[in-house]
Amino acid sequence: MEIGEENRADFLEWLGPDTSAIVFTLLHHPVDLARASAVSRSWRTFVIANQFSKIQCLRVCPEVSNFTGIEASSSGSDVKEDVGPSAAAEWENQKRYHRVYMHLCHSLFLPYSSRDCIIRCIGASSTDNFPEESIENTLELIDHVEMSLSYWSSGGQRDPSFPECLVYMLHSDLCVIDEIKIQPFKAFFQYGDPIYSAQYVRFRMGYPKFPLCPERFVSDESEGQRTADDNYIWTYTSPEFSMVQEYVPQSFKLPHAVLCIGGVVKIELLGRVQKQAMDGLYYICVSHVQILGNPLSRELAVGPRENGVVLEYQPEPRRSNVGRCDLVGDDERSPSKWHNFATIIWQSGTGRGMGWNQALLRRLLFGPPLQLEDEGEAA
Repeated sequence: MEIGEENRADFLEWLGPDTSAIVFTLLHHPVDLARASAVSRSWRTFVIANQFSKIQCLRVCPEVSNFTGIEASSSGSDVKEDVGPSAAAEWENQKRYHRVYMHLCHSLFLPYSSRDCIIRCIGASSTDNFPEESIENTLELIDHVEMSLSYWSSGGQRDPSFPECLVYMLHSDLCVIDEIKIQPFKAFFQYGDPIYSAQYVRFRMGYPKFPLCPERFVSDESEGQRTADDNYIWTYTSPEFSMVQEYVPQSFKLPHAVLCIGGVVKIELLGRVQKQAMDGLYYICVSHVQILGNPLSRELAVGPRENGVVLEYQPEPRRSNVGRCDLVGDDERSPSKWHNFATIIWQSGTGRGMGWNQALLRRLLFGPPLQLEDEGEAA
């Protein structure tokens, strides 16, 4: 039996705004929310006005509450929040919030593919012998590089409670992180093969207060200058985890998948357990570090402001990352790209006795297109 036009009604009007809001909060996937907002103009207005897209993001990652505003760009021109009193301006703000949070929510619900999210080292609180024992050695997954041991070593301390830290920059302003792996260093060249692990480890995630320039990162002159807490706003701090004095990759699972806002992770190494026989000082040494998670779309970025941090939506190609100066096209310039390129050429010809020029020409003219994979994606 067909329902007469006079008997049809919007259930939002039947239930009222409070009960309807409870029903809409039961929608757990952004696709369901998008479908609901497409039912009618009144439903779309209700979804936008009640910020259900933001509620969905908060349900997945509570760290979203750190955002104090939204900025979006469209067709190359920045469109920022209007602060005027008009109802039209306020409605435009609400629609902008809804659009950006829906994009963020969609990114959070994409199939999770865990990978190492570190793109470069920012610095260590101290280094015993620079550059031989630099923090950059912790990115190598092998113990020996060019016939040398690969590890980071702190400076020696008489106080075993003296802490150290390692700070890393991630691939994207927004990364969902759920696990961090750390392997302490085993000194095979010392009597007894001592392992220089920390007693505990803790993790902080956040964004820099000021631009971070790559040329000022890891160096003997700037040691410790980029690791101090007053350089960053930390939006997440993990509980402390116990480390064991074993030469194995130790996995630290976070209580929940954390949205790293700003792409900076600080690993705090707390307490020392191993004294070096040569000088009687305590050290912490690390062989490898991996920060595992899922980088979100580079169309989403974050920007520090005086009143906090804003979520930025940039549908155009990214110009820069939060607090990072002169990093345009960072992935395109990374050494891993060129290493991958060289590997492809080598495998396609040079390894079979062909010269570099001949192998390159053969690859370009007759081979399949070169696929330069991102670091960590090459299988």
